[in-house]
Amino acid sequence: MNEVLKAIKGRRSIRAYTDRQLSPEDTALIVEAGSFAPSAHNEQPWHFTVVQNRQLLDEMNEKAKALMAQSDNEWLRGLGTNPSFRASYNAPTVIVVSGREGAISAQTDCAAAIMNMMLAAHSLGIGSVWVGLLWPYLHSSDAKTALKIPEGYTPQHAIAFGYPAGDLPPAPPRKPDIVTYLD
Repeated sequence: MNEVLKAIKGRRSIRAYTDRQLSPEDTALIVEAGSFAPSAHNEQPWHFTVVQNRQLLDEMNEKAKALMAQSDNEWLRGLGTNPSFRASYNAPTVIVVSGREGAISAQTDCAAAIMNMMLAAHSLGIGSVWVGLLWPYLHSSDAKTALKIPEGYTPQHAIAFGYPAGDLPPAPPRKPDIVTYLD
């Protein structure tokens, strides 16, 4: 099997990390991989904010939890009131991907950049997980300022990166009957 297919099949969402910070070189390679994602009309409508400041990461997590604690959704409310829950799973690095407002397909293009970054991280022995539960914070009024999001961009998603604390989990079974071939 070729290396790309191995990486795709071997990458896992990691939710437990060591305290070891990513090197500046590896961080740059991960971000560069994101910048090589395909985009509609080659707009490349993304902006990457690399957060490695522990105080800011703690603030992001606490503000996300506070917003989740106010949710109408029981599951989200439970996470928001859980004192040990951290949306970023204590990862030493979180990258926020923002999309340019008015771009043809910013959200999809940013998602493609994220997948490139997650695969690049895996190839470097770095774990990652798409952290959707930071979404309440990313869409709060103070996130753009705290994260220094450029004018004209909106935070879309966040990804946690770090060295896995333990072995990679096995792949869950794949769902059957997901393809229809039309000849």
